[in-house]
Order: sequence, then C-alpha cells, then structure tokens
Amino acid sequence: MAQPVGIKDVARAAGVSVGTVSNVINRPDTVATETRARVLSAIDRLGYVRSESARQLRAGRSRIMGLLVLDMGNPFFVDVARGAERAARDAGLGVMVCNSAESAGEEAEYLSLFAEQRVRGVLLTPADATGRNIASFRRHGIPFVLVDRVSEGTTECSVSVDDVAGGALAVRHLVDAGHRSIAYVSGPPGFTQVRDRRTGALNALAEAGLGPECLRELPTERLDVAAGRDAGARLLGLGDRRPTAVFCANDLLALGVLQAMYSAGVKVPEDLAIVGYDDIEFAAAAAVPLTSVRQPAVTMGALAAEMLLEETEEGGPAGAGAGRHEHRRVVLQPELVVRRSSLSAR
Repeated sequence: MAQPVGIKDVARAAGVSVGTVSNVINRPDTVATETRARVLSAIDRLGYVRSESARQLRAGRSRIMGLLVLDMGNPFFVDVARGAERAARDAGLGVMVCNSAESAGEEAEYLSLFAEQRVRGVLLTPADATGRNIASFRRHGIPFVLVDRVSEGTTECSVSVDDVAGGALAVRHLVDAGHRSIAYVSGPPGFTQVRDRRTGALNALAEAGLGPECLRELPTERLDVAAGRDAGARLLGLGDRRPTAVFCANDLLALGVLQAMYSAGVKVPEDLAIVGYDDIEFAAAAAVPLTSVRQPAVTMGALAAEMLLEETEEGGPAGAGAGRHEHRRVVLQPELVVRRSSLSAR
C-alpha cells in the first residue's frame, strides 16, 4: 500500500521549505505569487491532502461537531440533521452523524468516540433515561446541547418542542370530532417525549370533562413502523371494545397502525381516526393522508447547532471568551396539521 503524501514530500517536489508549504496552505497571502503557484502545482501533482487531525491537535479545537440521534431511520431526525448541518456548514464546520438506535449502550459507545475524536461539541437526543451516559460524558469537558429534550436536571443548553401542548392539540382535535374513547400508542415509557405527550392528551380530556379512563395506553418497545403494526394488531384484537380514535407518539407508529387497519379492512377515518406526531414527509403521502402534530425539526437542528457554536466560541474549553456563555433552554411550539385520517364525525 502506498504511503500517504506528506508535507515534506510537497516541500521537496516544490524546492521550498516545509514552513513555506505550511504558509501556502494556511497563510497564502504571505507567500510570493510564483512560489505559491509552484507549491500548489506540487500539491495537485502529488495529491497531497493535509492531515485535519494533526491540524486540530495543533490548534486545540476541532472543525467537527457530533450529532447523536435516536433513529436515523426516522425522517424527523433526518430533518434535525439537515438543520444542524446547514448551521455548521455556514460556520465552516462539518457534522459527524451517529445513530444510537434507541440503545443506551450504543449511545455510550458513540459518546466515547466523540471524546476520542475531540469533537468541537455534541448535539444529543438521549437514549439513556437514567442520565448516566450524560454524566459520564460531561467529565470530558466537551460542550453539548440536548435536542428534542428539555434540560431538566442538567445545566446544559437544550432545544425542544412543548410536547405537553402537542399531545393536547392532538387529543383536543379528536375530542372536538366527537371521540370519547381514544387509544394512545405511546412508545417506550422511559422517553420524556412519550410521557409529555401523554400528559397533554390527559389534559385535553380533562378540559372536556372526560376522565383518564377515556385514554387507553398501548406502549411499544420502539418508535418505528413495525411497532405501530404490532399496536394495530392489539387494537384489532379488542373487537367491539376498540377505541374509535388513536393518537400515536410519532408518525412512524401511526403509519404502522394505518397499515394494520388497511390490511384488516378497517376504514380510516370512518371506523378509526388516527393522529400522528412529527409531521414527517411521509405523513402527507400516506394512503390516507395522516393528521399529525408538526415539530419544526429543521429549525430545532439549526438552533441547537447555533447554540453549540456560541458556547464553544465563548465559553467552552476551546472558546476564546470562557465564562461569557449562558446556558439557555429553548422550547418551540408545535402545530396541528389536519388531514383526512381524522376527519370522520362521530
């Protein structure tokens, strides 16, 4: 295997010192035009690529931020990544995207990788409900911002959506349509988002003078389409006791429920109304367009990245003005997008 071309090879080919090559790469205006052209020609001819890791060690700061999300198979997190990448690119940085697959163990491994790579900072949607992974990562002194999670119990910045309000939007819509028996396909109960959306659903029922018995919770182990199909099968097994409407903790679950109903010949929304959460691109394109609570995912990713950049420039370990950064918590508001899946009148 050929050895990588180094800066000494470029200097030898161009007939200049290593320092001159370094100046051409980092401070080209300080080098004479003819000499700069000769060095650039050698770089192009040899295929030299500078070592970013070595540059980072010298500079003491990375040009990469980490992004660790629950599930890159969920278009919601793809949109979060798009927003973060856009803000990072505008600042001359790149984003290393990793997927915890809703696993606390995989989350811990990726956080260790981020520490080893000395990333500028991390955008994190936690999978570990205990907080142990965050506590361990905090010891490295690398700044991080929580995404789609409120920073209760921590001092770090966070960007999230008011999921209590979102859950209330979904169930208030169903109650207004005449539904009095509603299922909540909730996902893993350890996730704060799942619990907050349930709280909002119960609040909407209470506003209408209905008790918590009107909400039947169906927890799932994951937040994906397969888990939604499984929840749909459980709903079908209820027979005459089946609720008339379903609120799902995310759109992937809702699409799974929709698939199960379609396969069984249950009409949506005539026999069962369905509301999802996130308003991913596939929601509007479903066989029955899906009513959903929209989260501004791209905005969340961009804001989180901007907050991390602000912290690392001002208050982080590599920042220039340590002590000036003030942690803050940004909570965005959700929006209900009504489509055909919930439009039947009771």
